[in-house]
Amino acid sequence: MDGYALHSRDLERAQSEGLPIAQRIPAGSTGSELQPGTAARIFTGAPMPNGADTVVMQEFCRLEGERVILEQTVATGANIRPRGNDIKRGSTVLEAGTLLQAAHLGLAASVGLGEVAVYRRPGVAIFSTGDELVEPGQPLAPGQIYNSNRYQLSALLEAQGCEVIDLGSIADDFDTTRRTLLAAAERADLVVTTGGVSVGEEDHIKTALQAVGELNLWRIRMKPGKPLAFGRIGAVPFIGLPGNPVSTYVTFLLFARPFIQHLQGRTQTTPASWPVQAGFDYQSKQRREYVRVHLNHGPDGAPVAETYPRQGSDVLSSVVWADGLVEIPEATRISSGDTVRFLPFSEWAR
Repeated sequence: MDGYALHSRDLERAQSEGLPIAQRIPAGSTGSELQPGTAARIFTGAPMPNGADTVVMQEFCRLEGERVILEQTVATGANIRPRGNDIKRGSTVLEAGTLLQAAHLGLAASVGLGEVAVYRRPGVAIFSTGDELVEPGQPLAPGQIYNSNRYQLSALLEAQGCEVIDLGSIADDFDTTRRTLLAAAERADLVVTTGGVSVGEEDHIKTALQAVGELNLWRIRMKPGKPLAFGRIGAVPFIGLPGNPVSTYVTFLLFARPFIQHLQGRTQTTPASWPVQAGFDYQSKQRREYVRVHLNHGPDGAPVAETYPRQGSDVLSSVVWADGLVEIPEATRISSGDTVRFLPFSEWAR
């Protein structure tokens, strides 16, 4: 604080008759040792002089010539930040695996670190499969749809600090898929695709991956997002996301995001969740289901989750509308008023 530095043993005298002002200490300079029975004019950010242990705010003082008189009682040690108040010698400033955000960078700078060791941003190669895909801005012919996955996947990866290697979309053809997988693996730390991982005759990701690498996981018991694949092309990991846009979004958040964060060296990869009250009735079948919900507030102010009326994996507008997902275990009946687990989209952006 801007004010007057003194020793606490002189507080009573400072109130009764005042203390002579012996020196002036602005920020960026150091004063001399404070003699007993004197005060120093001091400003915010200046170091305390030896011999002083208390600062009285200037608002609590009045000046009479070269003397300062204290008009309000203050406690010993008031308005001082002691050495080591934030970081003590030998303590850890930042843990390994920390995602560096604004406060972390400020903290590193505050202890004089001119540089810190970080993980390189992973390069992620992406491409979509499907003869029906057309880029936005072009006219649609019969049987065609716009390639929404390319753009939402790029944005999701960029939000996780990845360098996106966008290979566009390819035709539903085995040889093209095989060649593109090999080319992607040569350029990236991770390959992520959308579409082509189901069981149709025109879905070639699974067989092409087996031809050039290995398939370690294929299909998972959840909704949306059953056709999910994981494997490797040589040493490069591969994640095959479903083609339906909501399935792409949800499986990226649940599976690709934590895997990418592991590649980045991050130690915390599970997003926060919390219990909320269900404002809906729902019966899941034999798969774990992730329902898009929006939070409202009940009469008592507690959050209540309301579902989007259409939960199909093609209804991308439900993701825009929603605040997050409610996880419903397999073969579970949810009634309005039950407590459910809410996974907020806001946490997944971190």
